[in-house]
Amino acid sequence: MRCTCDGSTVVSHRGTASLLSLFICDMTGRFSQQHIAPGVKPSVPVGKGPNHRPKKISPTSFTRRKVQRFGQNSHHLEKTYSCVQCDKRFSSPSGLRHHMNIHSKKHECTECDRCFKNRSDLPRHMRSHSGEKPFECTVCNKRFTRSYSLDNHSRIHSGEKPYKCHMCDKAFSQSGHLDTHMRVHTGDKPYKCSLCNESFSQSSHLQTHKRLVHSNIRPYVCPYCGKLFKTNSHLKRHVRTHTGAKQYSCRHCSERFTWHSQLKLHLLESHNEGTWFTCHICQMKFSYSGNLKEHIRRHEGVKPYVCCECPKRFCSSGDLKSHQLIHSDNRGFACGVCATSFKRKAAVLIHVKTCVKACNFHFSSI
Repeated sequence: MRCTCDGSTVVSHRGTASLLSLFICDMTGRFSQQHIAPGVKPSVPVGKGPNHRPKKISPTSFTRRKVQRFGQNSHHLEKTYSCVQCDKRFSSPSGLRHHMNIHSKKHECTECDRCFKNRSDLPRHMRSHSGEKPFECTVCNKRFTRSYSLDNHSRIHSGEKPYKCHMCDKAFSQSGHLDTHMRVHTGDKPYKCSLCNESFSQSSHLQTHKRLVHSNIRPYVCPYCGKLFKTNSHLKRHVRTHTGAKQYSCRHCSERFTWHSQLKLHLLESHNEGTWFTCHICQMKFSYSGNLKEHIRRHEGVKPYVCCECPKRFCSSGDLKSHQLIHSDNRGFACGVCATSFKRKAAVLIHVKTCVKACNFHFSSI
């Protein structure tokens, strides 16, 4: 097997028990013999000297959990260990042993029937039912169910960031944040969408992708026009079109703006701050490079966005999205009075006027 970061030979973790110890590659997290990519400074944990050796890991501790943690998904882990009581299967003996606690009825929770191997684990679990939070922050009085949660929280006040990236200068207050950050350097994207070929570096990004791309559920309703949204952040951004809230302020003068794009344009025009993107055909200027690219496509007649329902093509994704309403049953606008939904904003505005009049007539006649 070859290491993907420099091509050096890496000992396969599928090897025999004669492998007494393995090392973790600092760049990729892959398990190997003494291995450091050329030109890369070895990772030195905070508080350790330059002679600190990489962490040794016993081959017997190479479980599925560690495979997932370091992104080592190079082969499929077969579930060869089965439970004799419920036929559930696992890829490692430790996974099966952990599962068997369910059937043992040892240290059983009286609320949810969950069982624990150690007696000390049960009281900690019971706090999830009772809501007890015995660990309190001395700075802001926020309370936590576990001591390590308090330790992580305390770093917000102290500013302590003990977990440092050896590839750049960034530091983090929690080890999990460093693990996530390292994927920026390794390019690892372990979270794959089951509905398409997209992959993501964080599980939260995958969940957002599924909600925005593969789901038609729009639970967030605009109280002003009835438009429906998939996320609360999209709703909040939309509501500013009705309220006129101006949350972006200029650092050079007293001007305030509803949108960041308005602030950027103001900085360019009034304070000569930033960069204009100029069309080489008509000399029209844009504050965003993406707007210039779309503008040039209209000059050249390039239409890369194709409707999947008909042969029509469009210069921008916005034009395509507007067109697709013809084919779609998606009704993104809803009446706030009777919840009737519509495809376009103009239709719901007309409906709301008649709906409100009908409701007023109904209540006046009671």
